Amino acid sequence: MKFCRFGPPGSEKPGMIDAKGDTRDLSGVIRDITVETITDLVVDAECLPRVADGVRYGVPLSGIGKIVAIGLNYRDHAIESDLPIPTEPVMFMKAVSSLSGPNDDVVLPRGATHGDWEVELGVIIGRTCRYVDRAAALEHVAGYVLVNDVSERFNQKERGSQWSKGKSHDTFCPVGPWLVTPDEVADPQALDMTLDVNGVRMQTGNTRTMIFGIAELIAYVSEYVTLLPGDLLITGTPPGVGEGKKPDKIFLKSGDVMSLSIAGLGRSTQRVVPWSREVFA
Repeated sequence: MKFCRFGPPGSEKPGMIDAKGDTRDLSGVIRDITVETITDLVVDAECLPRVADGVRYGVPLSGIGKIVAIGLNYRDHAIESDLPIPTEPVMFMKAVSSLSGPNDDVVLPRGATHGDWEVELGVIIGRTCRYVDRAAALEHVAGYVLVNDVSERFNQKERGSQWSKGKSHDTFCPVGPWLVTPDEVADPQALDMTLDVNGVRMQTGNTRTMIFGIAELIAYVSEYVTLLPGDLLITGTPPGVGEGKKPDKIFLKSGDVMSLSIAGLGRSTQRVVPWSREVFA
């Protein structure tokens, strides 16, 4: 099934996507989209009220507890970043305050000069993961989501050693439009990924080229961080980020539009705007 949350920020309702791609209102069945409410849920989407076209989508899961991210998980991305190819997963944390809807504006922080994009496959954890065996890891997945791991590279790399400084700004983690359950994803290691900026293709990739696959990542992370139901694990980006462009790097500026997709998980679009107090009023 494909689940979503729709409506104004802070007042989203639970929904699901029917076989025709229309949004249906689930609020008469469950209170919100959480791991608990969708587990074992059986409902006929065609019997639910249809939602009007053009509705805003929010983050498709309520109550994400933490975001664990993996860096440099595609060989060509590590090369374009002029960094060694990892011999084990590179982990960092991304603040939950960076979460935003899939088509909401991305706000560049004050003084930003090195804004960048990263299309990524996100994994929603469905069961507690603590020292999980790789063979059983995918049994702990509640669903998959499309994520843009937006970055401010100067803050990420020139402000000390903690990547989170450049990864955790408000609006730097657009998620959705849908949470897609594993039964609809035949092979999470065979998903095409794209990202365009202003209509120009920047990233083209496939999850098959990950250095560390999803099952291995879940098992690895669970050795160091207990993953709880509703946590989000984002799994790295293929080559084509702005920082890696040659001969000249490309960084985000106000007015740019990012459009990204992963096969079966939908498409999202974000407009880049400058920071101002009014944006967050």
